[in-house]
Amino acid sequence: MNDRDHRDIGEDEFADLSAGHAMNALSADDERAYQTALDAHPEWDDVVALDAATIDILADAVAPVAPPIDLRSRLMRAIEVDPSAPTDDGADAAASADETDAAPPAPDAEEPLPTDVVQTVERRAWTRGLFALVASVALLIGIGWGTGAVTSLWRTPAAVTALEQIQSAPDAASAQVDFQGGEATAHWSQSVGKVVLVAEGLPEIPADRTFELWFVRGDQPIAAGTFDASGAKATAQLDGTMQPGDTIAVTVEQAGGSPDGSPTTAPIIAIPTV
Repeated sequence: MNDRDHRDIGEDEFADLSAGHAMNALSADDERAYQTALDAHPEWDDVVALDAATIDILADAVAPVAPPIDLRSRLMRAIEVDPSAPTDDGADAAASADETDAAPPAPDAEEPLPTDVVQTVERRAWTRGLFALVASVALLIGIGWGTGAVTSLWRTPAAVTALEQIQSAPDAASAQVDFQGGEATAHWSQSVGKVVLVAEGLPEIPADRTFELWFVRGDQPIAAGTFDASGAKATAQLDGTMQPGDTIAVTVEQAGGSPDGSPTTAPIIAIPTV
């Protein structure tokens, strides 16, 4: 039996259990502890209601709303889970001790760990990360965010987030060129370490072709990823690191990109960065 079944659970610990219950992520023992604590403390119903509402927010589809600059990346870093790191959760420590007492002797080094042991460790790490995610979303709601803004936060493409980071940096820079049928702007920041291309008026290309990005360094083209355009407009982040004087170029290549790492067509866009 879990220690939580026969001792009083504090509100903070109940909040963890409530988040896990909302996500159907509790073990049988923890689910019993959750129900026992809720029966003993009906005043905690508001915690349960908030967790349920938060899960609904994550599941609902809503119209996009621009998130604040860099918030998504900061939240995602905040909920990263290191399963090997120690925690301050006394209940987790007690549960771990129970599992250790009940576990069979450790297997030989060459033998893989039993599947149930591996799944227990992975489930605990995964659940703890989800608890943190729910707490983060609940915090945003608590400080006045609407549900649309919170949901949109997780949907924002990485290139758009990178562009916002660049534009908010003190050393943000950009260069723009016209090309046949449209215009393109390269945005970069040395402090952020990212480069983003925004292009409008891109030509339609066959389904078996793709746009490929390049850093052109002197006479040497360096592949920087591929992208697709939506409605002749695209925001694409370049892979790799730009160096001063590079030209940002775009070619049309076969699906998946140039097979040998060199352009096979003439650039349709070339943006000098000096």
